[in-house]
Amino acid sequence: MKAMIKKEYQYSELTGKIIGCAMEVHNFLGNGFQEVIYQRALAIEMRYQGLEFSREHEMEIFYKGEQIGTRRVDFFVEGKIMVELKAVVQIEDVHLAQAINYLEAYSLDIGLLINFGNTSLQFKRVMKPHKHQSPSKNQGKS
Repeated sequence: MKAMIKKEYQYSELTGKIIGCAMEVHNFLGNGFQEVIYQRALAIEMRYQGLEFSREHEMEIFYKGEQIGTRRVDFFVEGKIMVELKAVVQIEDVHLAQAINYLEAYSLDIGLLINFGNTSLQFKRVMKPHKHQSPSKNQGKS
């Protein structure tokens, strides 16, 4: 697990713990199940590891200060990290763009996109882009 912890990244130790939990789940279950199965197993593993989280955490989405809807994020861990799960063959750019959009909508800095659908666990650390960066062409799609 030490290789996943890079001190220069914000919340690196916490994201490393979450990824370690996901690895344990993937090693135990393998790939091929629906996302909800991995979500339930990851909740159990994170509880075993002493992580505080909410599952299917509903968050409000705002546009220019006005609420325009809600979205449920798979996990909100330790009040700091959004975790979005997938059970697809391969993480696509649209999944990454969606995770970045959630960070911006929820005013969070760090998130994890974890995919259980491949033969090897896939994960990406996502960070909210700085305002001076131009958004990706996929970012506006969900």
